[in-house]
Amino acid sequence: MAEGQEQAAPDALLTRIGQAVMLHHAGDREEARQRFLGLWAEIGEHGDPFHRCTLAHYLADTQDDPADELAWDLRALSAAEELARGRPAGHRGALAARALYPALHLNLAADYARLGRREAARAHLRRARGAAGALGDDGYGEGVRTAIGRLARRLDEDGSRGASPEGGPWGPPRQRPQEGF
Repeated sequence: MAEGQEQAAPDALLTRIGQAVMLHHAGDREEARQRFLGLWAEIGEHGDPFHRCTLAHYLADTQDDPADELAWDLRALSAAEELARGRPAGHRGALAARALYPALHLNLAADYARLGRREAARAHLRRARGAAGALGDDGYGEGVRTAIGRLARRLDEDGSRGASPEGGPWGPPRQRPQEGF
């Protein structure tokens, strides 16, 4: 019975990540970034891959420099791949990673587009589309699918007009739904 209670107990680290996410959504980006960095220092580069993926995924959103944002998004993808590696398809970690891939690849596509790396952006956009089947038919899934379509249109428009100035005139589809990951 104690084992079942342990599994049902809330994850304290995810709760703290969620609190920092709420700060960010409320407009306190700097405080959110500082809390995320503090949590990263606690778990380190070798901590639980699900925690690292979640934390890096949200920490990327608080970066001012697009190259820093890309670095954090790459860390999130790396942790998701670690989470899925060597686990059966039905394993909790593999399922969680599969559900994260559409948003992770979408964020990377947006990062590369802002950095003027259009081919890398298109490659990650294709991966986001390919992974979108794992999204639920809920607000989060619809939001990610909509953002994929929006970025695809922007990349197509950019391609039809020729190269735009470094980073382009548009920002990434980084706003996530308030609930979920």
